[in-house]
Amino acid sequence: MRVRIRFTKTGNMKYIGHLDVMRYFQKVLRRAEIDVSFSGGFSPHMIMSFAAPLGVGTTSGGEYFDLDLQNAPSGQELMDRMNAQMNEGMSVVSIRKIKEDKASKGMSLVAAADYTISLDLSETAEEAAQNCIRTAMGLPEKTEGFMAQQEINVWRKTKRSEGEVNIRPWIYSFSCEMDENQVPVFHMRVSQGSVSNLKPDLVVKAFAEYAGFEIPQGALRIHREDILANVGPESKPKLISMGRLGEEIE
Repeated sequence: MRVRIRFTKTGNMKYIGHLDVMRYFQKVLRRAEIDVSFSGGFSPHMIMSFAAPLGVGTTSGGEYFDLDLQNAPSGQELMDRMNAQMNEGMSVVSIRKIKEDKASKGMSLVAAADYTISLDLSETAEEAAQNCIRTAMGLPEKTEGFMAQQEINVWRKTKRSEGEVNIRPWIYSFSCEMDENQVPVFHMRVSQGSVSNLKPDLVVKAFAEYAGFEIPQGALRIHREDILANVGPESKPKLISMGRLGEEIE
């Protein structure tokens, strides 16, 4: 049986890197006495794969990994047993049974992600914080013009190359609202996955340059709301939460 596990990552756990998250769940599964399937050979390992690694320092309400089990009790019991072994800042919120074919693997389904980006000015120098608030006036009204551009060119560096790239086709939606302190909060849906993986901070920085908004250094707080899969044809994509795929385990 293959299941897809959705979990959250908040608080101090945001500083745990991807490889350590994998090791963390391996320990949780052993301590919870979950009947996990292992690979063969001289060095057997748990058969598990994560949908999309989360950057260090980023929190999330919707992370996923697929796990093969020999057998399983109900989804609720699985969650309860795992959460009993979890640290504060990490918790399992849903477990669903999925198909075991290659096309259903989470890693291959990832197409987009929803993000919320806020600004934390608590550790920002007073002058920089005031400049941020002053230049933020009228930002929500500027998002329409920003998204109306045919091209949004940014300098993008990856493991393989670096250079100027037009990221506009990878931004599916972008909006801004002001919180009670008149500090902007950004919401966006952007492309993710192996083909085109767009970092949300690049979008905010491009918008800041467009709108004349000053972002204090180190103030961005990135939260991934959910990871989305494309279940439609290539000509007409249909994005849905990965948490909606599969079926409940009774």
